[in-house]
Amino acid sequence: MVRSMEIEEIQQIIEAINELQGDNTVPKNIKIKLQTIAEILKGGDESVSIKVNKALDELEEISDDANIQSYTRTQIWNIVSLLESI
Repeated sequence: MVRSMEIEEIQQIIEAINELQGDNTVPKNIKIKLQTIAEILKGGDESVSIKVNKALDELEEISDDANIQSYTRTQIWNIVSLLESI
C-alpha cells in the first residue's frame, strides 16, 4: 500500500519535472525524456519502488548528456536526490 507521504513526494517530483520541462534552455530531446519520467511516476499498477527505479535509470541517462547546461544538470541531480529519499 502506498503511503500518502510517498504520494505527496512523487507529486512534488512531478512538479519539479514539469517546471524543468518549461525551461526554454532545456533541449527538446531532454524534455521528451522528462515527460516519459513523469508518466512513469504518475501511472501504472507498479509499486512505488519500481517506478522510482525506472525514473532513476532515465534520469541517470539524461544527466550524462553532454548537451545540457550545468544548471539543468544540477536540477536533474536534485530530482534524483528527491527520488532516492523515497
